[in-house]
Amino acid sequence: MRGVAGVEKHSISLPAEASEGVRARVGSRGFSSYVANAVSRQLERDALDDIIRRTEEKHGPADEAEVEAILARLAE
Repeated sequence: MRGVAGVEKHSISLPAEASEGVRARVGSRGFSSYVANAVSRQLERDALDDIIRRTEEKHGPADEAEVEAILARLAE
């Protein structure tokens, strides 16, 4: 079912605790927007995971000592 242009309506199931947590934060009127934003953030994370996986396949895993050194320099 399609509603507003570019928006699709879906029926989803969530654990009751998650639904209650969302309603406590945003009320019932902000529920859909909150869930849509959460899905968008997850899609971004999934895309980053894909980039990391492809990079590690090509170049190997990151050197943890190098990562720590870079983080230390950034913290200065």
